[in-house]
Amino acid sequence: MTISRSQQKERTRRAIIDAAIGQLGESKSFASLSLREVSREAGIAPTSFYRHFKDMEELGLTLVDESGLTLRQVMRKGRQRLKKKGSVIATSVKTFMEFTQANPNIFRILFHERSGTTRALRVAVAREIQYFVVELTDYIQNSGFDQESAYAQAEAMVAVIFNAGAESIAVKPTARKELEKRAILQLRFIATGALRLKEKQP
Repeated sequence: MTISRSQQKERTRRAIIDAAIGQLGESKSFASLSLREVSREAGIAPTSFYRHFKDMEELGLTLVDESGLTLRQVMRKGRQRLKKKGSVIATSVKTFMEFTQANPNIFRILFHERSGTTRALRVAVAREIQYFVVELTDYIQNSGFDQESAYAQAEAMVAVIFNAGAESIAVKPTARKELEKRAILQLRFIATGALRLKEKQP
């Protein structure tokens, strides 16, 4: 089967993206990667890199976009699970934790670059996290909360689950279960507190 030039270009682009993701680790953020390292891992010459990305920053923005898309897919997966019955909070946390374990380096991009040295990446990560917050806000509003209250809950919940996810990729499986339980408890505190405040309002 003959591969067209456009297909080959897309394969090489994909190889570069996968090479960058594959080199990330607990002690190695995207900011510490070099163009030469990524090119070597992708099996291309450094000069070939520029046929696909303007620079490392553009590659980083692509990785952030992919991470955000994966997160939104995770949210959809969580909603599908809820249709089959189960606790909203417990199901959401379990789904998110499964995502971090299956894709630790994708999560590392969001976690490390959220406070990284490159402004463009910080802004991109903040945007992806905001999408996460907004979608959760809509979900909470549908259960009877006003927009302001729903947004406050969503923002707090996302902070909790992101921190738990970040911790989970660096600990042993037994500790991950404890992190999961703690995150579920913290989210229930937020949800219960919000409900009590709502009941007290005139």
